[in-house]
This record gives sequence, structure tokens and C-alpha cells, in this order.
Amino acid sequence: MAGFFSLLRRLYLSLYNWTVLFGWCQVLYFVLKTLNESGHEHVYDAAEKPLLFAQTAAVLEILHGLVGLVRSPITSTLPQISSRLFLTWGILWSFPETRSHVLVTSLLISWSIAEIIRYSFFGVKETFGFTPSWLLWLRYSSFLVLYITGISSEVGLIYIALPFIKASEKYCIRMPNKWNSSFDYFYAAIAAIGIYVPGSPHLYKYMLAQRKRALSKSKRE
Repeated sequence: MAGFFSLLRRLYLSLYNWTVLFGWCQVLYFVLKTLNESGHEHVYDAAEKPLLFAQTAAVLEILHGLVGLVRSPITSTLPQISSRLFLTWGILWSFPETRSHVLVTSLLISWSIAEIIRYSFFGVKETFGFTPSWLLWLRYSSFLVLYITGISSEVGLIYIALPFIKASEKYCIRMPNKWNSSFDYFYAAIAAIGIYVPGSPHLYKYMLAQRKRALSKSKRE
């Protein structure tokens, strides 16, 4: 019975990783194609559908960690996915004024390359039971650059969105109301930028430690 559930787990995770990989490949393809043909102003519109699909599908990874399908700690998975969803839905989808900025291009290129490598790594691992050394190296080394360009683009886009958030008052809750409480999305976005300041270096150090561990283990094997 344990072997049957192990097989089901591998089949499911293989399907999940290859499906989301396809989504990110589409994102990168549309970004580069549109950048070449029309310019960065039209990149988001071209890549929106696969972006929304691929990034939203990552919510399942939180569930994977909670039920024990994968060993990734929820403490590192949750903030990464939450910040991505906030940018995808809470900034780009919610405030169209931000979509033509050049930072959208750097964001989507950084995200898509990183995710193509990551989902390829896990797809090969779950499907074939091993990963080639070059893919292992890419998995634990590409973030050295892509994390910095991605995070910089994320923070920049939140900052750029601030005046549009303030002017629209979208997602704000004003008093009086039956809940007797208020919420200001503008200040929530500012708080999000504030979280990036201590959070980003901490996560980067965590990933460096992961890299050292994974590559050291690879050399021993």
C-alpha cells in the first residue's frame, strides 16, 4: 500500500511540475517575443494569461508542504508564494497603470527563468528519480542573480503602484461599517515594502545555505 501511494505521489508531482513548467515557458516566450516586436509596454498584456495560471498554481505548493507531499518548509514557501501572488494579483492585475513599466519586463524574465529551472529540476527528479549535475547546479546557483533582479523589480513595482492605489482607494474598507473596522490598501502596500527590507536578505541567506548543502552533498555522491 505504501508503494502504491508513493507512486501516486510521484505521478501527481510529476504532472504538477511539468504543467506549471509549460506555463512559465509560455510566459518567457511571450515576453521575449513581444519585447522584440512591440516593446516593453506590451509585455504584460501578452504574457498575462499564462502568468496568472502559473503563478496562481503555486498556491498548491503550500498545500503540498502542509500535507507532507514535499519536504520544503512552509516557513520559506509561504512568504515566497505570498509575495508573488501579491505582485501578480494585488499590483499588476489590480492596477493596469503599472503594466507598461519596464520593471514588468525585468520581473517576468527573472521569475520565468527561475521557475523554468526550478520546475524542470523537480519534474525530472519526480519523473526519473534523479537530476543531472548541471541542472542541480542551475537550480541552486541561478538565484544568485535572478533573486536580486526579481526582488528589485517587485519592490520597484509596488512603489510605482502607490499613487494609483491611493487615488483609487481600491480594496480599502472605510468606517462606519458593520464590522466597525477599517483597512487601507495603500498603507498595506507600504508595509509590504517594509517587509522586503529585513525579509529579502534573510531569505537570500537561507538560499545560500541551501545551495552550499545541496552542492556539497552532490560532490560527496
